[in-house]
Amino acid sequence: MKINYKAAGMPLGAKMIQCKDCELCETDAEGKRMFKCDPFSNIKEPECIAKWQLIRLDMLVASYQGMLRWYGKLAPIQDKLFRYMEREINDLDETERWKLTDPEEKDDEDETEEQGL
Repeated sequence: MKINYKAAGMPLGAKMIQCKDCELCETDAEGKRMFKCDPFSNIKEPECIAKWQLIRLDMLVASYQGMLRWYGKLAPIQDKLFRYMEREINDLDETERWKLTDPEEKDDEDETEEQGL
């Protein structure tokens, strides 16, 4: 990312301020930083946008990892549910099979049984 120092009102090669020194950053008792900067209204320096993007990307990755952990916990339950549903469907298929058999096939089966006796 190319920095436009002139647009930011900074002399060329000026050192950027750190987030901890910015008035838009607050640190709570636990050391957690809270940023009040908004990239659309009150960014101090061009680098702030890149930092803001990194913070948002980090939040996105953390949320994705949480979702993956949740899916990992749900996977065994989902497998059991699929097996149960498959068993139920197979049982239904077996109970409904008599409706689908052809009467001619039944006669053929009866004839073969009679010949075997």
